[in-house]
Amino acid sequence: MLPHWDDLRLFLAVARAETLSAAAKDVRKDAATLGRRVARLERDLDVVLFRKSPQGYALTDAGAQLLERAETAETAMRAATEGISGAGPTQAETGLTGQVRIGAPDGCANYVLPQVCAALGKAHPALDIQIVALPRVFNLSRREADLAIGVSAPTAGQLTVQRITDYRLHLAASETYLEGAAPLAKMTDLQSHRIVGYIPDMIFDRELDYLADAGVERVALASNSVAVQLNLLRQGAGVGVVHDFALPFAPGLRRVLLDQMSLLRSFFLIRHQSDTRDRRLNAFAELLVQGVRSEIARLEEYV
Repeated sequence: MLPHWDDLRLFLAVARAETLSAAAKDVRKDAATLGRRVARLERDLDVVLFRKSPQGYALTDAGAQLLERAETAETAMRAATEGISGAGPTQAETGLTGQVRIGAPDGCANYVLPQVCAALGKAHPALDIQIVALPRVFNLSRREADLAIGVSAPTAGQLTVQRITDYRLHLAASETYLEGAAPLAKMTDLQSHRIVGYIPDMIFDRELDYLADAGVERVALASNSVAVQLNLLRQGAGVGVVHDFALPFAPGLRRVLLDQMSLLRSFFLIRHQSDTRDRRLNAFAELLVQGVRSEIARLEEYV
């Protein structure tokens, strides 16, 4: 028996939320009703879609296969509700509406996206934008976000990847720290300085392992957050790697060893493959890419 769209919609909610209670809030049904609907869908399809435990609902292999098909159906339903192509005003004419959630590493989320999203919100008043700043990789299949910005291009999964722009990073320290610290003229001098950086076993992407080739053996003050690292440096805690686009927000910091250590990285826009037929998300993604490119270029001009 082929499932109805409403059954698929509820299945998607549970698959993404991983608990009945969280999914029930999303679809505005009580958890008991949602549980019965999921059980009915499993009976209709004669497969087990979830492994149930006190921790929640985890997809089985059959559930993962249905998730892929359900997301394709979801995209088709979105396209259908947008109206027949050519009929009525375009997105550009009416403005973007609805909710969009962006997942991003906290450096980008703290120092780039606020300006970009503030401008997008002003231009599209009916658009609700959510920024999720987490120091990890986002799972788009479970709809943790509608789209994500990453520091490397994923090679697995049903994803589309677009390079947004390059950005630069350098070693930096506060003026007050440098005034009272040992000389810092060459890379080997770093051994005499307190180092601020990532917690080594919490680096979620190899592109963030900035100090691997710098001969640094000890990170005296560490955090999994770029914003925390920047504030540690502002307090005179030591020397660390800083995004150039973040320096305008920390005027007391000065770059050091410019001619000996300069890092180039890239941001990538990552989307679920099924969403590429969603005209609303396509329009938002285009504006987001343009905004991030322009904002990083503007911020790096100040350095």
